[in-house]
Amino acid sequence: MGVFMVDAEKKQVLLVDSEAGYVSMLMRLLEERGFDVLTAVSSQGAFQKAESLDIDMVLLGEDISDSRGLDICQRLKNNRRTEHIPLILLTRETQSGLFIKGYRFGADDCLHKESDKEELFARMEVLWRRSNGVGRTAREDRQREVIHEINKIIDKGLVTPHFQPIYFIKPFRLFGLEILSRPMPGSFINTADDMFKFAIKYDMYYPLEMLCWQKAIEVIAACSRNEHLFFNCSPYIVENSKFQSIKDIFQRHNIPFNKVVLEITERSSIKQFDVFCRHLNQFRDTGFSFAVDDVGGGYASLESIVTTKPEIVKIDLHIVRNVHLDVLKQSVIKFIVAFCKDNQIVSVAEGVETKEEMDAIAALGVDAVQGYYLFRPTNELNLRQMKDLCVDFM
Repeated sequence: MGVFMVDAEKKQVLLVDSEAGYVSMLMRLLEERGFDVLTAVSSQGAFQKAESLDIDMVLLGEDISDSRGLDICQRLKNNRRTEHIPLILLTRETQSGLFIKGYRFGADDCLHKESDKEELFARMEVLWRRSNGVGRTAREDRQREVIHEINKIIDKGLVTPHFQPIYFIKPFRLFGLEILSRPMPGSFINTADDMFKFAIKYDMYYPLEMLCWQKAIEVIAACSRNEHLFFNCSPYIVENSKFQSIKDIFQRHNIPFNKVVLEITERSSIKQFDVFCRHLNQFRDTGFSFAVDDVGGGYASLESIVTTKPEIVKIDLHIVRNVHLDVLKQSVIKFIVAFCKDNQIVSVAEGVETKEEMDAIAALGVDAVQGYYLFRPTNELNLRQMKDLCVDFM
């Protein structure tokens, strides 16, 4: 099943580290190189993903939140389901002693975190060449298990829609809902990020995303049709020949097109730029709006904003995090806000988690906001509860 010819040989890298800043930086570098990146911040998460998912490489930090990297390394290399996966131990330790321990505990290579990233990529390629053919049967079995699980999720509708409100700041009022989807409990693919990455890799993204949209719309249609609805929309969908047919999903449930915002994600994966822009413009002509997410982050360049001409931009949560303490981040947000106001674009700050961040965002002139500080994603759509929150901020 599926409609996209996606490169099934795209490498899947598991990044295991609890150092948030380093993980964010390295994840973006890896994705820019075309790797799919999964993350884990605990030993349990590392073992679960390495044992059950289709992993081609493990990059392992020396200290995880609940365990030593060396201990995780040893366990992975002593497990028949994971021993074949190449593993690089990443450390900030400058002494060679840890490297020696790493090799003794089973690491295939060790590297300092401050090393040139080109060296990291070169070492990854060397390990893949050395391991070519080793563990092939295990990898193929794992791939079949993952494909079967994604098919089961699609065929049985095993996803749960979640909703997170977005609020205008001045005056404080409900603007819309971002639609999120998560796999139901019981699947070894237990995060939305993993579910969608594997669906893309194995050519099942379109039916999976359409399932997620359909289940969310059924819930929304029973409650309200007045709020703006933000649907994550990958270029894999926009470029597809069936993209025009998604209008039918909204028409069947009497959802006005002018209430639908397609939030463009993963802009680095645009393959047919002319088709992508043409489809966007056709939808805009019928009333749909578009948002660009992660502005200020990795792929969200101003060039992509100029090309897409979105009605809404969402400021990357890494820029929002602790913005009240960082003058440079404040300057970035001021620039984005000024750009938006000059071009009649609504600015939204994502990932606001504290009162201090909320106050700073409001003072910087951002139009709208979403985040855990206001309302966590929920699978129970209670618009009255979401609107009652507005009273507290007025």
